[in-house]
Amino acid sequence: MTKRDLLELLGFVVLSFAAAGIGGLFTAPAVRAGGWYYQIQKPAWTPPSWLFGPVWTALYLMMAVAAWLVWRQGGWAAQGGALGLFLVQLILNAAWSWLFFGLHSPSAGLVGISLLWIAILLTILAFFRVSPVAGWLMVPYLLWVSFAAALNLTIWRLNG
Repeated sequence: MTKRDLLELLGFVVLSFAAAGIGGLFTAPAVRAGGWYYQIQKPAWTPPSWLFGPVWTALYLMMAVAAWLVWRQGGWAAQGGALGLFLVQLILNAAWSWLFFGLHSPSAGLVGISLLWIAILLTILAFFRVSPVAGWLMVPYLLWVSFAAALNLTIWRLNG
């Protein structure tokens, strides 16, 4: 791996974690002790709070590597569609945090996470055409967001 490869990979890591950071601006106040998220009803199968950080860290790293693998196959010129979908899903990822945690709205979050799920699926399909490894790296993200969507739906039902 060349220095340029490493810099490009680092760029995708920074981009992915920038989306995480933006989402975190809305999430952090809601998940602090006594915050909004602790005051609403949640199902018994809600994961413990400590689990979200490690899971999301691993997912953002896998997303970054996946995008980098696609990037390596010709950059924006050759892979603009797939990489554009990647950017859309990153934006929707951050937007979900604002909708759900920032606005304290499980209903708006449900709309946002539905759009995010579709964008992730489209990104995976586009990535598979370029690099099967990149496509597979995105699958755990889709599975986690599927679980998060079920949790979002249940929270909406419990608190609606």
